Amino acid sequence: MKVMPFAPFSAVVTPLLRQLDRVRPAGPTAAPLRLAAPVWAGALDLAIFTGHLFLYPAGIVQERRAAPLPPEASRLPTEGRAHPPVVLLHGFVDNRSVFVLLRRSLARHGWRHLVSLNYSPLTCDIRTAAELLGHHIEEICARTGHARVDVVGHSLGGLIARYYVQRMDGDARVRTLVTLGTPHEGTTAVPLADAHPVVRQMRPGSPVVEELRQPAPACRTRFVSFWSDADPLMAPVATARIEHPDLLAENVLVSGVGHLALPIHPGVAAGIRHALDGSAPVDGSGEDSVPAPPAEGSGSASVA
Repeated sequence: MKVMPFAPFSAVVTPLLRQLDRVRPAGPTAAPLRLAAPVWAGALDLAIFTGHLFLYPAGIVQERRAAPLPPEASRLPTEGRAHPPVVLLHGFVDNRSVFVLLRRSLARHGWRHLVSLNYSPLTCDIRTAAELLGHHIEEICARTGHARVDVVGHSLGGLIARYYVQRMDGDARVRTLVTLGTPHEGTTAVPLADAHPVVRQMRPGSPVVEELRQPAPACRTRFVSFWSDADPLMAPVATARIEHPDLLAENVLVSGVGHLALPIHPGVAAGIRHALDGSAPVDGSGEDSVPAPPAEGSGSASVA
């Protein structure tokens, strides 16, 4: 897999990603490598966090928006034409700067309408944030002429978007929802953070998590969840999988990659592009394959 430069911290991140992208051999050497995976993931997350500190101030201010289309402008179909808009939604106490590299990757591969949203770090309720997301999506549809959008949510951003889709009829507007390290079943990590009401909503058994377990018949949105076996903020790690009988969902295992690395990892970026293409599924049986959502039903695959 080719690893692109990761300025301004490419000197640290790129060698680590090259190590993580190697296919792990079977046999006696496999066990030591599995033990080393959390170390690599932690080192990568630390490098990314350091670089993200430089980018964070630039992402505090919301993006400038183009003017909406006039009322008489014709509406554009979402299916069977150029890519629909992609809405990027960051995680807890983060901002849109986390998607700088993913946004660049999508733009280089033909996506024209890319919108990185910020929600307030003072947000105290996932339901309120989901309602605000719905308003933003309506504005994006009015501005671009598309009837539907795709959404990529990292961590809490994925949970906000899923609540909008499942509980606020957002499936009428969201064609594909991709989540990266999102605690779909709740996470027990960082127990001292329970003082924040949004963190309490991300705990197993919270009212929000229980609402998302309720039936969602005829949901029109496709779901693709990227989850990592080395994500320290997902406890247990499988909580980042979507397990719901009514949802068309694909769970993609990203091996040995930490929480902060998911939005910038080149293998994940390739998987996201496949998911948003909406084309036929890519066979996920091999370790080097990058999967796309299946045509029907749910399943799982992996990115090595």
